Parts: sequence; structure tokens; C-alpha cells
Amino acid sequence: MRLMAFDYGTKRIGIAISDPLQIIATAMDTVHPEKIWDFLKDYLQREEVETFVVGKPLQTDGTASESAHHVVGFVRRLQREYPNIPVVEVDERFTSKIASQAILQSGIKKNKRRDKGLVDTISATLILQTYMDTQKY
Repeated sequence: MRLMAFDYGTKRIGIAISDPLQIIATAMDTVHPEKIWDFLKDYLQREEVETFVVGKPLQTDGTASESAHHVVGFVRRLQREYPNIPVVEVDERFTSKIASQAILQSGIKKNKRRDKGLVDTISATLILQTYMDTQKY
């Protein structure tokens, strides 16, 4: 079964998915927060997801960031809507910076680099890959 990760934001949610063997994380899409529930309903009718992985926004000192309360609400609703799918939170510090740097170094054209949705999907991919890497040991 697959793992699905979210980089939650109030304007966009970056989504990444694993392969069925849970080896490789792949950027999937960005969805507006109001449309995430329809997106999940549709996706989960086609594919099985073993675990939801949600980026936990922390400050550099490890305390919750200002946006953490939005993520708490999202996690609660995920648990309520899909009680049979565990939700784990993963430290997402620096994922947006790492994603932006990766995009810059990839040679993507300037107008595509301005796409904030691209940063969100890559951030979700980093969150998922971090989680999968920690589960292997």
C-alpha cells in the first residue's frame, strides 16, 4: 500500500505519494484546502493508502510555529474522516527552503520557479521521503 504526505498551507496543500513498495516518494499535486476532501475521496476510491504523513510546522527551536494550529485542525479532520488510516506528523522544518534550493539548482526556467505550488509538492515529497527513510532503520 502507498503512503500519502501533505505539506499543509492555508492557500495550498502540497501532496506526495509513495510507490506501493514505499521506497520512492513522488510529487503528486497541489490542492486548495477546501477541495482536499473531494480529492481524497476520489483518490482513495482508486488506491489504498496505509498511512497519512503530515508536515508538522516547527520553529528552529522546536516549538510550534504560528501556522501549527491550522495543521492540528487538518490532522483532526483526517482522523475523523478516515479513522482506519493512521496519521503521523513529521518535522517539516526547512523543507520549503530545501525545495526552493532544489528547484533553483534543477535548471527549471524562471517563470516555472515562481510557481509556489511546485515548492509545496516538492516539500510534501521531502516530508514523505524523510518519513520513509526513518522507517527503514
